[in-house]
Amino acid sequence: MMNADLSDRIHRFFWWSLLAVCLFAMAVALYYQYHIGEEPCQVCIHIRLWVVGLFVLALVNLVTPKRRLLTVAGYVTAAGCGYGLGERSWYLYQLENGYGDGSCEFQLGMPDWFAVDRWIPSLFEVRNLCSYTPEIFFGISMAEALLFLAIAICLGSLILLVLDRRFSAVTRQT
Repeated sequence: MMNADLSDRIHRFFWWSLLAVCLFAMAVALYYQYHIGEEPCQVCIHIRLWVVGLFVLALVNLVTPKRRLLTVAGYVTAAGCGYGLGERSWYLYQLENGYGDGSCEFQLGMPDWFAVDRWIPSLFEVRNLCSYTPEIFFGISMAEALLFLAIAICLGSLILLVLDRRFSAVTRQT
């Protein structure tokens, strides 16, 4: 049986891990943009926005006290953000491999009230058309790595949601 302390440690480990992964992903993206010269496309910026959203979600879940409703909402939102990240990564993967039926634009495509490309152009300005993503390591492209990351976030948050529900059921019975 899982006690409350173990549940809290697992909860905090997940959110700290997600925070670290988001920071690492953004650092890699900025390294490729500013050091290697791989300019981001529209879909790449959408992916960055999902990563920033996951980062903010992790921060919020780390600073707020662990409450049942907040925990459930956090895990469900993380799974939803992971799905959004996966959808954009899959779209980019299809484009770079010639499977997809689409393209991207030189505009971010966000409404005027959410003009992050004008607010922080160094992070969110579209500077290239979609074509391919660079190889990260061992022949794995950036789109493939992001797809694996999205799957891991979805699965991790859903598994922890189920474990948290089981833990809550056990503590209510005792």
